Amino acid sequence: MSVSSARWVAWTGVVPAPRRDVPASLIGHPVLSSEARAAGLSRTVLHRCFIQMLRGVWWHGPLPHDVETWLRAGRLVAPRDAIVSHLSALHLHGVPIRPVLPLHFSTRTASRSTQDGVVVHRRRGLIWSDELGGLPVTSPERAFVDSATILGLRELVRVGDALVHGGKITLEALTAFCVRSHLDGVVRARRAVLLVREGVESFLETDVRLLLVFARLPVGSCNIDIRDDAGRFLARGDIVLEAYKVVVEYDGWHHERDARQRQKDHLRRERLELRAGS
Repeated sequence: MSVSSARWVAWTGVVPAPRRDVPASLIGHPVLSSEARAAGLSRTVLHRCFIQMLRGVWWHGPLPHDVETWLRAGRLVAPRDAIVSHLSALHLHGVPIRPVLPLHFSTRTASRSTQDGVVVHRRRGLIWSDELGGLPVTSPERAFVDSATILGLRELVRVGDALVHGGKITLEALTAFCVRSHLDGVVRARRAVLLVREGVESFLETDVRLLLVFARLPVGSCNIDIRDDAGRFLARGDIVLEAYKVVVEYDGWHHERDARQRQKDHLRRERLELRAGS
């Protein structure tokens, strides 16, 4: 069973029936084929009771959806010194950009991956790593620069905004790392970090802000409170251009489909119009 078909099985809920003859030591974590054989499982029992996550890596029961478990599965078939990097590192740091697969690792060995769903990046220099959930992972700033070899400018700014908003790194530290770094991808990373801003709370807010930037329009502060002359709270604006008395916002579909939300938005807009006219 391929990785894609295994994930389809997980989403549809069709899973192998549990078997009493499966040792408890093989349940709850990714299992290599060799580990299953050593535990006395026949090929028939393995295929009947487990789902293949990656080639030679199996899971008992419904496939997990958390990135940590998938990365643990990937490390079983990656080089021994493999460190979670690139987009996979961003997932671990709380920025889920693009799907979990393929999994990305960095190594200083000459090993290459022939696995569907696993990408191994070869590095010549020392790879400094942190640890998250028991997994070695590159730092947020290193993951940002490394991912610039894969992501386009808009996606990379999304990542930078999310890392800063999530408290993973300050904008100053991210900028400083990009300035002094000479890693692959740093040219695009340096361009992207100039567009990263504090206070951006979603990918869609990043997209709206970049539309203004690329159109060469003024861009204000992100997600700030708007108050009347008496200091009373009126609203919180996605992008506020105070000098022009303009608020730019992105509204999802629920703002149109939900009558109560439409009424709330209408009253909010009236308050802001009164504030702008004062």
